[in-house]
Amino acid sequence: MIGFLFPGQGSQQSGMGTPWFDHPSFELAEEASNIIDRDMIWLLTEASQDELQMTRNTQVSTFLMSMIVLDAIERVGVAPQICAGHSLGEYAALVAAGGISFESALLLVQERGEAMAFAAESTPGAMIALLGMGIEQAKAICESFNGDLWIANHNSETQIVLSGTLEAVAEIETNGRAYGIKRTTRLKVGGAFHSPYMITARQRLEKAISSTRLYDLEIPVIANVDAAEHWQASEWAGLLAKQLTNPVQWDSTVRHLRELQPRLLVEVGPGGVLTNLNRRSAPDLASISVSTPQDLETLLGTVTSHGPLSEWATSHHGERLYGSERLIVAPTSGVFTPNPEIAREGALIKVGEEIGTVSATPVRSAFAGSLQGMIAVAGERVTVGQPIAWLRVPDGAVNG
Repeated sequence: MIGFLFPGQGSQQSGMGTPWFDHPSFELAEEASNIIDRDMIWLLTEASQDELQMTRNTQVSTFLMSMIVLDAIERVGVAPQICAGHSLGEYAALVAAGGISFESALLLVQERGEAMAFAAESTPGAMIALLGMGIEQAKAICESFNGDLWIANHNSETQIVLSGTLEAVAEIETNGRAYGIKRTTRLKVGGAFHSPYMITARQRLEKAISSTRLYDLEIPVIANVDAAEHWQASEWAGLLAKQLTNPVQWDSTVRHLRELQPRLLVEVGPGGVLTNLNRRSAPDLASISVSTPQDLETLLGTVTSHGPLSEWATSHHGERLYGSERLIVAPTSGVFTPNPEIAREGALIKVGEEIGTVSATPVRSAFAGSLQGMIAVAGERVTVGQPIAWLRVPDGAVNG
């Protein structure tokens, strides 16, 4: 089994999109710019770290980078059997699992960022990480502050993040040792996220979610609020909203993954924060980060060195492709029309060859190989990144 993990706010880095500029998957940046009427190419390649740390910029840029990396991974034929995302990353996980379209998720993420920024401006707060402290000790500290401090992220057995008033966080930062805290790190965020201070943001987000089309998932996503697998669209509207005012149960999420015994966990997006956290708190789980095009080679090498990908999947999570197979995915959302001249089993496909269109946009293969089958059918409505067809390429080939 392969699991995909998607990072959240704090993983963004200035210039994080630059290595992807010439990669076919970077087309999503232009598409995103058109969807939300913002220059996302500039945000991913030229914006300063200070500009990226603004909540309104952080969330859409981090989400979009995860989508670009996900698209690139799908192009080389690697697919997950389970997903999870840390806070904001949950939206990327839902796209990967087929629960929401790229366009709808991007619009929700933009609304989420705006709502959280407004809530933080209306009720100022801050966040601070406690290192070397367990959850029960952290709960006791929060109780001693009489409602001014809350647990926001339970990241591992020894890493807890608190949200609270500016005064409460300043007290912890200044006098942490008096509370038995070994070390603290103030987070560079704009408010007290995952706390009651986000109630107005939650209410605003609930309205946006209520008008968004969600789908039953193709594979499960482990939710932040309860660290349990969820498949149904009807569940996710509430889970996404509840997440804003409740702690991220990441430690329990990793425990859940441990029980499933995945062969590999792949962090999809910028930063490598979740991979580094796993290496410290769950060294028994094989984890790698894909944040640059060069990381794709490492991913493919790791996957193919362990044999066919279908052997990595458990029966209830479905079949996946072999290391010598590649997916061709939809470049945009719309109605798929196959090219009748080549859309047949066994057809030899060249790099760049058009196998069909999605609402007049050509669907071109990034690989050369023989067509093994069509996944989408004529007239089917598809979303960005959705698999259209699969090819068999020469063993060991990494083309496109």
